[in-house]
Amino acid sequence: MLKILLMKLVLRKLHKQWYQRRVRGRGGLDYSESAMSEAVNTEKYFNDFFLLVKYHQSSLGEGISSFVKLSELELALHAKLQDCQRIVHEALCDSFDTPTAMRTLKTILSDTYSYLSVQKEPNVRLLVQVAVYVTKILSVFGVVTSSDRIGFGSGTDTHSTDEVAMPFVRALSQFRDEVRTSAIQLKAGSILKSCDELRDNVLPELGVRLEDRELGEAAVFKIDDKETLLREKKQRQEELARKEKEKAEKAAAKEKAAKEKLEKGKLSPMEMFRNDLYTAWDETGIPTLDAKGTPITNSQVKKLKKLQLAQDKLHKQYLQHISDLEI
Repeated sequence: MLKILLMKLVLRKLHKQWYQRRVRGRGGLDYSESAMSEAVNTEKYFNDFFLLVKYHQSSLGEGISSFVKLSELELALHAKLQDCQRIVHEALCDSFDTPTAMRTLKTILSDTYSYLSVQKEPNVRLLVQVAVYVTKILSVFGVVTSSDRIGFGSGTDTHSTDEVAMPFVRALSQFRDEVRTSAIQLKAGSILKSCDELRDNVLPELGVRLEDRELGEAAVFKIDDKETLLREKKQRQEELARKEKEKAEKAAAKEKAAKEKLEKGKLSPMEMFRNDLYTAWDETGIPTLDAKGTPITNSQVKKLKKLQLAQDKLHKQYLQHISDLEI
């Protein structure tokens, strides 16, 4: 009875900590922190792909003109999609081999990203075909619970909302692209800052992700979950704060080391060995007799000269620093 109660408590904690689709999307029964973090990254990988396809889909025309002959690159990607479909089918027939199926889905996404990296004007219908198939398989796993053809969806009528919002978001994104390009050419820092403010703070609050590309290329916009965007924004801010703190700590340590070096350099190399350890010195300040009156050996003299040479360098740096302050 106690074991059953403990299991219920663990599952309840998992349900609060992680989305249902992240737990279902894993191939095994490993619910460790590292495994769940991997599930979060996998979900983000799929979701980013779906949003990117929806972005390209928003520019797809209607009628026969939207059907374009496949190029060699696109034929190769289509062949990979067919291979993916075959491997996934075989995996599911093999005692529902989920890990193999998930790895295969991630591979076709990787292949599609590779295609997009070289094809600036992709075949949108082919992208949609890949996204629809991946969504279909994820729905088989219970990861996708909405009726959307592409993506994870949400509890609201996401499809109709996206359709209504897309033209307005596209118009805003194109206007910002023009403003940003002109601001870069004119070196107008304040205008560029406003463009960044729109991308980083304003649009995420509206559930819109905007990703800048190289100068001259249109930014990619994606209608995403507001809470996801705000969570990512918080993570970026925390990471930035961590890096700033790390940078400040390194600067402070460097400054401390420089001060210690200057402090050490105050001592003249001629005076550095004039202490109770020795009773006689030559004209350069190198000891000739120790505290008991025993002559310093040649090997000891060699070591002392090496130390004195290092101190001479530090002392000269100290004197230069003092000279610079007086100027």
